Amino acid sequence: MTVSHPASFVFERLESEVRSYCRGWPVVFDRALGSRMYGEDGRPFLDFFSGAGALNYGHNNPVLKRALVDYIERDGVTHALDMSTAAKRTFLETFQEVVLQPRELPYKVMFPGPAGTNAVEAALKLARKVKGREAVVFFTNAFHGMSLGSLAVTGNAFKRAGAGVSLAHATPMPYDEGPCGGQGAFSWFERLLAGEGSGLDTPAAVIVETVQGEGGINVARCEWLRALAGLCRRRDMLLIVDDIQMGCGRTGGFFSFEQAGIVPDIVTLSKSVSGYGLPMALTLLRPELDIWQPGEHNGTFRGFNPAFVTATAALEEYWRDGRLQKQTLARGEQMEQGLAALAASRPGPAPEVRGRGLAWGMEFADPSRAAAVCARAFELGLLLETSGPRDEVVKLFPPLTIDEQELEEGLALFASAVRQTERPWRSAGCR
Repeated sequence: MTVSHPASFVFERLESEVRSYCRGWPVVFDRALGSRMYGEDGRPFLDFFSGAGALNYGHNNPVLKRALVDYIERDGVTHALDMSTAAKRTFLETFQEVVLQPRELPYKVMFPGPAGTNAVEAALKLARKVKGREAVVFFTNAFHGMSLGSLAVTGNAFKRAGAGVSLAHATPMPYDEGPCGGQGAFSWFERLLAGEGSGLDTPAAVIVETVQGEGGINVARCEWLRALAGLCRRRDMLLIVDDIQMGCGRTGGFFSFEQAGIVPDIVTLSKSVSGYGLPMALTLLRPELDIWQPGEHNGTFRGFNPAFVTATAALEEYWRDGRLQKQTLARGEQMEQGLAALAASRPGPAPEVRGRGLAWGMEFADPSRAAAVCARAFELGLLLETSGPRDEVVKLFPPLTIDEQELEEGLALFASAVRQTERPWRSAGCR
């Protein structure tokens, strides 16, 4: 539902109909700091959206802002394609020292185009190039981006329909659904790979999210992820972990796959890797897979140096020690307890609550209820979005830097929105 108001007229008149989030948030934002955004009239909104995971360290983080302003004021290089720059060198050295070496990860770093979908495109192209095969396996309810290759390994029917062409060379398999369904589906996958009459071409790779964000905050079990990694090794398939939304600390560790103890062949990162919401993406790959020819995958904005600067500052400030990880896990427990208590207190069947770290969702049986909760939360001063194949899940994504009081405030506003939309609830758009 499009919400019309005077301040939005220029957007409705000039901007494409493809715009989405602004339809559910009828306000013109002007300022943002920490865990809050402010409308032009000064009204504050507590942000449990975090730029869809691009603002893990909050808005205008002062440490990152200072590094960025200093770099700009000294006329640091802004745009450099893939030229060597001091800012890129410092980022690479810091990333290796702070992230890769402590985790004994062997990856080389590739800078694709600065969006997450381009990191995925690069990963798919490389896997096919290395293995000499076309097929890639993905999982139900997956989301990997909006360009054609990424859409081919995305499950959402609405997003796939926007392609306008057939999406080929990708095969869906059931995502982990728990002790019974997930393991059974996984065994079926292995039988398909082994059967000469199955009709499944041997895939080049499998791509997976350890926690599906846009798919509805679906959390894969560690044992399922380990079994998948083992299957990929046995069947000569590359394992690609899409950590674009759940990486950079969202689930606790810097990478979401750390808890499972696996080492993917390729990892994609974007969103919060720059730390400041600046466009940046990485495709990490085992050294033996680096068979690219120079320029075989390139793009104009691979060398956006301000993003290297803020990314380095974020690593130095938040990942030199384990403080942020411990805080994220503690805040996650606080959120889990609050959401579980809220769900248990509601009349009728309790909504399902699931998540890890500071990525949580509450699923409602009727998708219109989830939309109504988001709409009411906005009226109360809280920014939320829906996710899931039917937009039936309310997704809670506060900044990792949120303090205990702000988190309690957000949970209280969310609880009010849930209670106030119980009966009857309105049909309203959250996107």
